[in-house]
Amino acid sequence: MRAFLLATVLVSAPAMAEKLTIERLYSDPDLNGPSPRSLKIAPDGSRVTFLRGRADDQNQLDLWQFDVTRGEATRLVDSAALADTKELSDAEKARRERARIAQLKGIVSYRWSPDSRKLLFTVGERLWLYDLDAAAGKQARALTPEGFEANDAKVSPRGGYVSFVSRQNLYAIDLANGRTRQLTFDGKDTVHNGEAEFVAQEEMDRPTGYWWAPDDSAIAFERYDEAPVDVVKRTEVYADRAETIEQRYPAAGRPNVAVQLGVVPASGGRVRWVDLGKEQDVYLARVDWLPDAKRLAFQRQSRDQRRLDLVVADPASRQQRNLLTETSATWINLHDDLRFLKNEDAFVWASERDGYKHLYVFGLDGALRRTLTKGTWDVDKLLALDEKNGRVYFAANRDDPLQQQVYRAALDGSEVEQASRISEGDGWHDAVFGDGAWIDTYSDADTPPQVSLRRPDGSRIAWIERNELKEGHPYWPYRDSRVEPEFGVLKSEDGQDLHYRLMKPSGFDESKRYPVFMTYYGGPGRQYVNKAWGAHFEQIMAQRGYVVFALDNRGTPRRGRAFSDAIFRRLGKAEVADQMTGAAWLARQSWVDAKRIGIFGWSYGGYQTLMLLASHPSTFAAGVAVAPVTDWALYDTHYTERYLDTPRNNAEGYEHSGVLHWLDGIRSGALLLVHGMADDNVLFTNSTKLMSALQQRGTQFELMTYPGGKHGLSTPSLRRHVYTLIADWFDAKLKP
Repeated sequence: MRAFLLATVLVSAPAMAEKLTIERLYSDPDLNGPSPRSLKIAPDGSRVTFLRGRADDQNQLDLWQFDVTRGEATRLVDSAALADTKELSDAEKARRERARIAQLKGIVSYRWSPDSRKLLFTVGERLWLYDLDAAAGKQARALTPEGFEANDAKVSPRGGYVSFVSRQNLYAIDLANGRTRQLTFDGKDTVHNGEAEFVAQEEMDRPTGYWWAPDDSAIAFERYDEAPVDVVKRTEVYADRAETIEQRYPAAGRPNVAVQLGVVPASGGRVRWVDLGKEQDVYLARVDWLPDAKRLAFQRQSRDQRRLDLVVADPASRQQRNLLTETSATWINLHDDLRFLKNEDAFVWASERDGYKHLYVFGLDGALRRTLTKGTWDVDKLLALDEKNGRVYFAANRDDPLQQQVYRAALDGSEVEQASRISEGDGWHDAVFGDGAWIDTYSDADTPPQVSLRRPDGSRIAWIERNELKEGHPYWPYRDSRVEPEFGVLKSEDGQDLHYRLMKPSGFDESKRYPVFMTYYGGPGRQYVNKAWGAHFEQIMAQRGYVVFALDNRGTPRRGRAFSDAIFRRLGKAEVADQMTGAAWLARQSWVDAKRIGIFGWSYGGYQTLMLLASHPSTFAAGVAVAPVTDWALYDTHYTERYLDTPRNNAEGYEHSGVLHWLDGIRSGALLLVHGMADDNVLFTNSTKLMSALQQRGTQFELMTYPGGKHGLSTPSLRRHVYTLIADWFDAKLKP
């Protein structure tokens, strides 16, 4: 009778919701669904192109097209068919690591020709041109021989040339005759032509080192010599070997590269050098050509990053003048929001001069002509200008700090406080504009990324990838176990809003008390709490029985300068205070076990874990720090000096911002330290110094290192391992 009753219950009970696992999270097919990347509209608007991973390997990217007229997507290029066996050069591996695409294979980037008939891309480091008009089977032709390294390839603005960098020199291929010309010749050893230096790639969001004139006549290029930069010897440990790397790493307070700006004819010839000013210890932040193709503009940032000059130069006459200067008592944030107008001697420029990032129009005489946006919110990005119809398009957080929406305003400044939102749906919108249309990639906390083609008014033309969460979607089996995130606001000690995201455990019972998994990034440049799709590991931890809590502290972006500037000259103070505000709020909740709060962070978040464990040991039962900075004097110039100045000018700030100053507070058994043993961003030395200091104090801790692992531990196998480690470690520490 008992067996019969049990069988009846099992048959009649509803199916249990399948829980998401770490194994599934880092396996194929992609849990997020078929999410295109590198979306672009052809110059003539006829089609949309994008990169897409394969069903059996989401990191192997092929080139696809969506035909707007027919409304269907087809694969253009099978990257595996063009692949060779040559291993990527060390320079390309490093470039991809800094671009956070180290795990990707196949076609990782591409460019349209201006006539919309050709596409340029590399597979590995070999350069290919795909001709849409060629006969079947002959569309793709190699522009460089196998084994020849070609990086940062571009099609010239009028389509006459293809350019690239190889072995530290700049090259151009004349497509009319197929001839390849070497344009610079002294690139070797410490001298690089056409490349962006380390800090430009890693910290300045400038991945390129050369820029085409609009009429194909010339190329402006950066030449840098890294001879002044200190050589740092470090050991990269792999599974089967150890390599001693001599890396020129510009640590805080130490010399940077010596940089020059030159202009060379596309057909080759004498280089004209542009005067960057009397002060040599500066950053070449940005370079842009004016529409007349005779003048170029460069942005020169002072070493202390409190001054930014926008300078217009005529390489032929050597005449130049300063258009405008931005200054700050803390630091200037770089951006890509400069556009020179074709129908007016003026330009659109973004500035934080009123405490928030907004758009302005300046004349070429440097005078402010009009304000385009205004308010207690930030413009994220200038997306497009439509001079014909007098419109400017931009992304911003005007309606909600946790969202990104797309707006348009009048270019004449008549809608300064009445910009129209054209994106549909609350959540997060990433937009790519073309001529007469734009691509919208949209998600919210419950909706995977959906891609559509839109008209300028925001109305939908077509779905490129609907990606509906329905039967057959990779996430479908886990939908019913998904925990709905809650959002709220706490107050910092100076009265500013601190936004948080909260997930309560699966099967939440308010009468019970749960352990807490508290996570964050917390550093400049990244907003962690938002209303976009994702946070899958947080979902897993909630399903494993944790209250999951994330809070964006002061110092994080998109909240105005008063919010970000709280960290100036002293890292780890305001951030820790704000995270403690979150921890104190959690401890007051009846359903939280305040003795079982665990904390986890990666990179800057790893640094925060160490600072929290050290300064508030009685609050946190356990913490995981992955790839943490422990001594800011070990980190690079442009990032560190932006917030802390130099060690010479702010010795006390460096001392008190560093983890090693506070180590007496870390309890034995409370820390799990994780680091890749080939990390060239946050050097492994950060963790070895921490290990030694803890050992000298007799403080016990747990350690996991990854042979060959870079900063992101980006391969699926490493990700599966590290997140399984983290989850299991918290289970052991926080669950009775």
